Amino acid sequence: MRKEGGKATAGSPAGGDRAAAAQKEHAITQNGHNPAHTASHDQGFDSPGPGPIVANTTPREQWGGKYEFLLSCIGYCVGLGNVWRFPYLCYRNGGGVFLIPYFIMLFVAGVPLFLMELSLGQYGAAGPITVWKCCPLLKGIGIGMLCVSTLVCLYYNVIIAWTFYYLGSSFQSPLPWSCDAIANAAVCSNNTAGNSSSGRARTPTEIFWNENVLGLVNSEGLHDPGPVRWPLALCLLAAWIIIFLCMLKGIRSSGKVVYVTATFPYFVLIVLIIRGATLEGSLQGIAFYLTPDWARLASAQVWSDAASQIFYSLGIGVGGLLSMASYNKFDNNVIRDTIIITTGNCCTSFFAGFAIFSILGHMAWRKGVSVGEVADTGPGLAFVAYPEALALLPGSVFWSIMFFLMLFMLGVDTLFGNMEGITTAVLDEFPQLRQNNLHKSLFLGTLCFGFYLMGLLLVTEGGIYWFTLIDSFSTSFGLIIITLFMCIGISFFYGVNQFCQDILDMIRHCPPWCSKVLIYFKACWCFFTPFLLMFILAFIFLEMYSTSLKYGSYVFPLWGKALGVCMGATCCLQILIWAIVAICKETGTLKHRFQKAIRPLNSWRVNNLNSTITPAEYMDSERVEGPFTVTLTDLDFHAMTWDTGSQA
Repeated sequence: MRKEGGKATAGSPAGGDRAAAAQKEHAITQNGHNPAHTASHDQGFDSPGPGPIVANTTPREQWGGKYEFLLSCIGYCVGLGNVWRFPYLCYRNGGGVFLIPYFIMLFVAGVPLFLMELSLGQYGAAGPITVWKCCPLLKGIGIGMLCVSTLVCLYYNVIIAWTFYYLGSSFQSPLPWSCDAIANAAVCSNNTAGNSSSGRARTPTEIFWNENVLGLVNSEGLHDPGPVRWPLALCLLAAWIIIFLCMLKGIRSSGKVVYVTATFPYFVLIVLIIRGATLEGSLQGIAFYLTPDWARLASAQVWSDAASQIFYSLGIGVGGLLSMASYNKFDNNVIRDTIIITTGNCCTSFFAGFAIFSILGHMAWRKGVSVGEVADTGPGLAFVAYPEALALLPGSVFWSIMFFLMLFMLGVDTLFGNMEGITTAVLDEFPQLRQNNLHKSLFLGTLCFGFYLMGLLLVTEGGIYWFTLIDSFSTSFGLIIITLFMCIGISFFYGVNQFCQDILDMIRHCPPWCSKVLIYFKACWCFFTPFLLMFILAFIFLEMYSTSLKYGSYVFPLWGKALGVCMGATCCLQILIWAIVAICKETGTLKHRFQKAIRPLNSWRVNNLNSTITPAEYMDSERVEGPFTVTLTDLDFHAMTWDTGSQA
């Protein structure tokens, strides 16, 4: 607090009253607002009172218990990528040896960034945009996260729509993509084991996927989307209605749904592993999955794939983790939760590989080919290879229903997290929506309907090309740049020591191991993680320049690839745009503007209603938040104190 020429101290009762009166007069002349409307901000200069900032804050929801949060995060992280992407990358990059770079990337980049997001959201009790009150210069990181989440939600629910279509088709006996179906008799009779590789495009599963589901044969490419596939459009509508209903009451509803959606996939995986172990040829599939190729460790591609899978699987940098953590109690142990969630997620990926490759091994044995010829990546693995393997199992209808029900649960959980990142960001920026349940429901309904309309492009006859384009670039270099700036901003602008202290403040009864493990995380945040992210970024740019984007035999045109680059660039350019805006709002030289723009706002440390921190402890006497905020200089404060003294 300031003292001037022996006048009353601002912290004393008399001095505090006079200073408050002067502040109100100053607020009227500078902002043109009624002091009653900005009292919460005016108290921020010298007032040692209880802090109206907290009193005027709309109460936030909280998880019903720590298990709801843990299950929500596990459901968010354990998604479709664990089932189709990890097993494929594992055998493509040397089998069991892929686990070495995978776990190195996990501990050097995945776990530290995961903890950073959870801690930032829980301490600030705010969404991806508002939480950057800790460093206004980097508000663009939150906007960028919102852009990435929007792109992910746009295409991710299309996968759920495909799952719905297959789930409905699974109730037919025989399965419509099996050789037992009458329509496929001629195709299956022509596909012998000797020519299955050359005639792969004519297998019943691929015919069903390309013609019945996608209608791909009627599209020439990205430029020719064709008409909407209305069966898929109805499935997409049903998927968005389910998402809307599950999120209608916020975490109070989605927090209960995850008890089913997050646990059911584990039950199905266990059943599939037990069933797969009894099949002929399953051991060949497991051997193919785990056989190490040590020479692959020298390839940069292996390390890049390991890093990309960590980001893809843990959901880092898209705002979902940050938003879900913002509904935690202030004293929740984020370090413990980080270790539980990341360990559970990566073990699930490895565990799912046994279920998948035991069945693929049986399919290879039945067809007389190697496992490498029946495995694929992306949608081809989930909707071509798996259905074909399921059709070969005794009781194929039951196993198909269970498998696609599991995919539906995995997809819904992940979409919950992405949607939570978007809704929390908007509700925090416009708190009046949070106060009115009707307006909040209308906003959520409008958001879901808007996503549905935009998603119709992806369920056209050429929609798979647009799906591949968005999938390839939405979480590519833009996501890496966003997480890189988040790591650098927290470590060097906000301060890594202060951030570690914030974590210790949240874990009030911190076990000795918590404070020791923070030393490791501090080293990662400052050195190892940024270096690793820059390496991944460089490799992504090199690969993007030297390779073409493909789907099957179709090669994307240059303009399509340029469009994808623009999508990724739009996400990360938000950092630069909003940094310029933050600097322009300040006054003084460029250096002074920069220094002011990286300082936390007054409401940063008092934003969490569960915190025992009093507002007076952290008020910055040179900054005010409010409508049409101005940045006051030392001259303003000296003049204000002089006026107060003269009145005395």
